[in-house]
Amino acid sequence: MKKYPLVSIIIANWNGGSVYEECLSSLSGISYPNWELIVVDNGSTDGTTKLSLNPKFKVKSSKLIRNKANLGFAPANNQGNKIAKGKYLLLLNNDTLVDPSFLSILVEKMEKEKDLGVIQPKVRIMDNPEYLDNAGSFITMIGFLHHWGFMQKDRQEFNREREVFTTKGACMLIRKSIVEKIGLFDSDFMSYFEESDFCWRVWLSGERVLFYPRTQIFHKVGFTIKRLGVGNLNWHYYKNRICSLVKNLGIGKLIIILPVHLIVSLGISFAFLFKSQFKNALIIWKAICWNILNLDKTLKKRKKVQKVRVVSDKFIFDKLSVPVDWKSFFSDFKRVEKDLKRNS
Repeated sequence: MKKYPLVSIIIANWNGGSVYEECLSSLSGISYPNWELIVVDNGSTDGTTKLSLNPKFKVKSSKLIRNKANLGFAPANNQGNKIAKGKYLLLLNNDTLVDPSFLSILVEKMEKEKDLGVIQPKVRIMDNPEYLDNAGSFITMIGFLHHWGFMQKDRQEFNREREVFTTKGACMLIRKSIVEKIGLFDSDFMSYFEESDFCWRVWLSGERVLFYPRTQIFHKVGFTIKRLGVGNLNWHYYKNRICSLVKNLGIGKLIIILPVHLIVSLGISFAFLFKSQFKNALIIWKAICWNILNLDKTLKKRKKVQKVRVVSDKFIFDKLSVPVDWKSFFSDFKRVEKDLKRNS
C-alpha cells in the first residue's frame, strides 16, 4: 500500500479577492489524498477571510489564523509552520493556480531523495502561460541573484531538473525536519528575499534545493506588487538581501562580496539621483542604514547560522553561482525603475 505522508499547505492571504478564491478552488481539486490547509489571514478587509473555511472547497482539515494587520509574508508563514502537523510544508501564494497532480509528483520526488530539503515546480505566468515566472535562482559574486527563466518563453532548457541556489516563494515544498533544524523565515524580512535566505541556510546545513519541472503551477505575476507598492517591496528587497549576506556568508567571502554589493547598490542609488528620482535613491540608503542600526541583532543571527554550517562557501559558489549578466542586470534595473515610476 502506497504511503501518503501528511502535507501542511500554508497560504498567507491579504485581500486576495477572486484570485484567492480561484486558488482555493484549484487546490480543492488536487489528487493528493493527505493534506491539511492552514490559512494565515493578514487582516483582510475584502471578505476573503470567510473563504478560507468555506465548505464548497473540499478540504478535509483546515485551520485559520487571523491577524489584525498585514504582518507580511515571512511572519505569516512562520505562524502557519508553528501549528503545521505535516511531514512536509507546502508554501503557496494566494495568487496561484495548481495542477491536480502537482503535489503528488513533488512529494514522490522528496520521498525518493532524502537529502532534498526544498523542491520547486515550474512556475508559469498565469496570464501568459507560455512564459515562465521562475525556474529557480542563482547567486552571483556581487551578491545579487540571477533569476533563471524569469519572463522567458518556456523551452527545452527548462524541462530538466536542476539544483538551484533558491526557489520561488510562490510554491515551495519543504521537508519539515529541516525547518525544525534551521528555522523557517527570518521574521524581520517581512516580505521578499525570505525564501532565498532560507534556501541558503538549507544548503549550508547540507541539504539540497531543486527545480523540478515534471509538474507546474501558474502565478499571477504582479498581483502582490500592485497592492503593496513597488517602493515598499524594493525597500525590503535591498534591506533583506544585505542582511542575508551578513548572516550567511563565511568571513572570507563576506569581506569580498559585501563591499562590492554595497558599492553596486550605492551606484544604483546615484543613478536614481542623476535622474532626480530622490525617493528611489532614498529606498537604498534606508536599507543600508537599517542594516547598520540592526547590525548587532544580525550578528547574533549570523552566529546561529554559522553553527549549523556543514558546507563551505566554495562548495556553494562552485555549484550554485553564475557570472554576472550585466545586460540582464541593467535590464532588471530599467524594469524596476519603470515599475517605480508607474506606482509613484
